[in-house]
Amino acid sequence: MTVLPDDGLSLAADFPDATHTQWQSLVAGVLRKSGKDVSGAAAEEALATALEDGLVAAPLYVAPDAATGLGYPGFAPYVRGGRPATTGWDVRQRHELPDPERANAAVLADLENGVSSLWLAVGGPALPVSGLARALDGVYLDLAAVALDAGDETGAAARELLRLYDERGVERAAARGSLGADPLGREARTGAPAAADDAVELARLCAQQYPGLRALTVDALPYHEAGASAAEELGCSLATGVAYLRLLTEAGLSVEEAARQLEFRYAATGDQFLTVAKLRAARRLWSRVVEVCGSGGTAAAAQLQHVVTSPVMMTRRDPYVNMLRTTIACLAAGVGGADSVTVLPFDHDLGLPDAFARRIARNTSSILLEESHLGRVADPAGGSWYVDQLTDELAHAAWAFFQELESAGGQRAALRSGLVGDRIAATWAARGKKLAKRAEPITGVSEFPNLAEKPVLREEAPAVRPLGRAGSGLPGGLPQVRRDEVFEALRARSDAHLAATGARPRVFLAALGPAAAHTPRATFAANLFQAGGIEAVHDPVSVDAGSAAEAFAASGAALACVCSSDALYAEQAEAVAAALKSAGAARVYLAGRPAEYAHVDAYVFAGCDAPAVLTSALDLIGATA
Repeated sequence: MTVLPDDGLSLAADFPDATHTQWQSLVAGVLRKSGKDVSGAAAEEALATALEDGLVAAPLYVAPDAATGLGYPGFAPYVRGGRPATTGWDVRQRHELPDPERANAAVLADLENGVSSLWLAVGGPALPVSGLARALDGVYLDLAAVALDAGDETGAAARELLRLYDERGVERAAARGSLGADPLGREARTGAPAAADDAVELARLCAQQYPGLRALTVDALPYHEAGASAAEELGCSLATGVAYLRLLTEAGLSVEEAARQLEFRYAATGDQFLTVAKLRAARRLWSRVVEVCGSGGTAAAAQLQHVVTSPVMMTRRDPYVNMLRTTIACLAAGVGGADSVTVLPFDHDLGLPDAFARRIARNTSSILLEESHLGRVADPAGGSWYVDQLTDELAHAAWAFFQELESAGGQRAALRSGLVGDRIAATWAARGKKLAKRAEPITGVSEFPNLAEKPVLREEAPAVRPLGRAGSGLPGGLPQVRRDEVFEALRARSDAHLAATGARPRVFLAALGPAAAHTPRATFAANLFQAGGIEAVHDPVSVDAGSAAEAFAASGAALACVCSSDALYAEQAEAVAAALKSAGAARVYLAGRPAEYAHVDAYVFAGCDAPAVLTSALDLIGATA
């Protein structure tokens, strides 16, 4: 061992160690300056962030918070990864084009430019089963894995794919991918009971002849798309996986053989730490399930994960921001140890994606893998006290929900009784309140909307899809929600008003005093009203009681909002509001906390119910959908 000479640079060695109590004291001092008189543990709790599922993110994690029993990558309980070494993840692109010729061109372009496996929507209005051969023409099926998403036509699509393997001389041991049988996932989406005969038959066949193929998919996306929390998504996937283990073992497969027939599909969201923790917790929980079933010492206990960037977080307005959302989600999926990752194109909710959108989607993974070298590190999040603790807490919350589902008779019974739907609906309702109050901001939609943006137009997608788009939920099944749905409806009303009258609904910003006094609240009010498609007119820069009426009349607006500081409100708000009323303002708002100002009809402030305010404003203007 080489001993380095003492160069006199002791770095932090001369500083005494800081204690947790000292840190809390400093935090308390800062909070007192903001008006919060707290100390000790209460000061730390004041900075904590409440998450869904009763979880809390603390502001500081220290060595005693370190989790234990995580194991090593590739070994039980697989928290740190399902493989002992990592070469990155499989880049799996989704294809939904119904025309076999066009699908083939898109498939080949993807495979030539970084995609390593294909996820094909087959059957119904998507690619016909009879067109599968043409769509895969020129594809080296012994190199590119194929995952099917065929819904009610799973059996026919799977048999056609197996026929192609034989026809093209692919050795059965070389076939890779997933046949996609998921009767419970289909029932969750449609509400209609789905037969499991094809799933059992395909599982037997794969177990005997196709060791690289998995017959069943445990798809948690129907629950995520209905608004489920991370723990609810995990709990439903565990209950579904257990149901499939029972189904296959009753059909004669061993627990190990049955577990090897399952691929799990999860959503990756813009909350990168929660996504990382979710994937790590999922592997830990499934390892425990297989262990309890008697095969915990086998590699079959390692959960195979296909992760898809969340459709729920995608927006239709300012869709290019979706590239940022999917990049964060893809990063989280890779750090969390996903085996395959699908990045949805940024225009996913607008119709069929074009070549540029597919290119950006596949390059998201390529850049993270080839330029950031993310795939060269096993469990990059390992050792983070926060991630390890969040993984543990999420695992316990998910296990509790899984036990509740099992106590209710299993996943199928829980779906049919309404337990799953009711629980998820309550979760989404609570989240909807945060979205409405913009406590969970949506860039380009509820925050910083651009009313002048040109719409992104895409070819209309088939009406019903295996992977739903906004508003495409099937009657009887779980709904399909989007974070932007309420604001999208408001923007649609604005668009209709523009088409009918030649102008958008407008609100006049009556700013009082110098820019330093009114800019913060004027900016807030403009953002708020524009989130509902109501154009904010801020001209002139500043008004007073003598000029407000004339300025309002010139604005062409029907509504007005007074914006300034509390001090100037006390001096001028009532007089300015009266002038605006006399000039014909149908409603006068004031940007600030509710108070008692004469002639002011309503107040807008941080934390107000934005959709309620905007809906009322559009109703008053007469803007209809």
